[in-house]
Amino acid sequence: MKNKNLSMKISVLFAAMLLIITSVETFAARDRTRRIRFESGRTTKVIKDAVVRGDRDRYILHARAGQTLIVHITSVENNAVFDIYRPGGKRTLENAQESTDWTGPLPRTGDYIIEVGGTRGNATYTLEVTVR
Repeated sequence: MKNKNLSMKISVLFAAMLLIITSVETFAARDRTRRIRFESGRTTKVIKDAVVRGDRDRYILHARAGQTLIVHITSVENNAVFDIYRPGGKRTLENAQESTDWTGPLPRTGDYIIEVGGTRGNATYTLEVTVR
C-alpha cells in the first residue's frame, strides 16, 4: 500500500513539473520581438506574419530625430492594428495607438517599437515600414 501511495505521489509531482516546464516554454515562445533591418540601399521593409489573439508582435526600429516614419498595416480580416512607442518604450507617438496608418517626423534618435496586435481573433497581417 505504501508503494502505491508513493508511486501516486511521484506521478502527480512529475505531471506538475511537466506542466510547469511546458508553460514556461510556451511563454518563452510568445516573445516575438524582432529588429527591423533594411536591405542595403532600401528604406522600406515589408513584413508578412500573423499574431495570435491576445499576443503582440514587437518590432524594434532604430531611427534618427527628424526622419519621417511611415507605417501601414493590412490584414486578411481587417483586424490588425499597431502602436508606435517612443525610445524608452513608455509613451506612444501622437495618434499612433490602435492605428492602421501613421506618418510623421520622429522627435528623437533611438529605438522605436512598433507593436502589432489583433482587434479580434488571430490576425494575419502585412506590415510596411518606411524611414526617410
